[in-house]
Amino acid sequence: MATFVKRKDKQWQARIRKKGYSPLSKTFKTKAAAQQWASEIELEIDKGLFVSKSDAETRLVKEFLTRYLIEEVPKMKSFSSHKSNIKLLDDYFGHLALNALTPALIREYRDKRLDYVKGDTVRKNISLLGRVIKHAITEWDVHLPFGNPVNAVKLPPKGKSRNRRLMCDEEEMLLKTAKEYDGVIEPIIRIAIETAARRGEIQRLCWEHINFKESTANLLDTKNGEDREIPLSEAALHALKSLPRSSKGSVFNMQTDSITQAFRMVCKRADIEDLWFHDLRHEATSRFFELGLSIMEVSTITGHKDLRMLRNYTHLNAKDLVTKINSGRQVL
Repeated sequence: MATFVKRKDKQWQARIRKKGYSPLSKTFKTKAAAQQWASEIELEIDKGLFVSKSDAETRLVKEFLTRYLIEEVPKMKSFSSHKSNIKLLDDYFGHLALNALTPALIREYRDKRLDYVKGDTVRKNISLLGRVIKHAITEWDVHLPFGNPVNAVKLPPKGKSRNRRLMCDEEEMLLKTAKEYDGVIEPIIRIAIETAARRGEIQRLCWEHINFKESTANLLDTKNGEDREIPLSEAALHALKSLPRSSKGSVFNMQTDSITQAFRMVCKRADIEDLWFHDLRHEATSRFFELGLSIMEVSTITGHKDLRMLRNYTHLNAKDLVTKINSGRQVL
């Protein structure tokens, strides 16, 4: 049985108590609106169709973003980037109740962000918001009558994959400048170019995972969740042997964000433009193919499970392929 209480602010509060259900209440501007809501809820309860919407109605988007940041993000490899993206979402949507987050508001956010950043960045932001809401629905028992609002939003198209490779004397200048720079960024860059290892994989590399006798290294807890063993070239071994060694522990005492910042500073000092640390993975992978390694051999080194993804990392120089395609052919 529903009861209705007139509040001092000239609003009406409807209260519902049913055996087997938590007490429900909601405030309305008029008594008629409160009665209609109560009637609809009681009918749903009687038919066994009622699902509480109170979490979505009373809790802010900020609360769900914060809980996801605390409980789920630490389990992910890209913790820092997720943390900054959640802050962006919180700044824009955090003040809203979850059920007030509509597709129209998300589209408005999409269009505004596209004025400042690339489509891929906006895709990642909105996709992250969608994952947070999906997690709230599936794991935290939050009911949204119209489902996840992100599902009704068209994401910006994916941008073209980068094809940036080291040009002319860029490698020489990069390594020379890195050597002059404080820290261990120079051997980190060499390892990246020689192995195609990701930034995080290099940062987590430990001495006990390197087999100097067999010229191999074990990369643990990689992006796809598996460990993999990679070969080490003579240049990679030389870079590792140049460092102070111990029997165990981290090879590079440097955080991933610090690696990125140091790399950017080195590029700036070397006057090298539009080069990202991840481009070194592209460079290394392309070189493996240029050396004649098969796609399976390359994927063993790089850790790609989906061989189609190697197209995004492999950018062979056409001029370097001229000799190869003409080799052994005769002009008729």
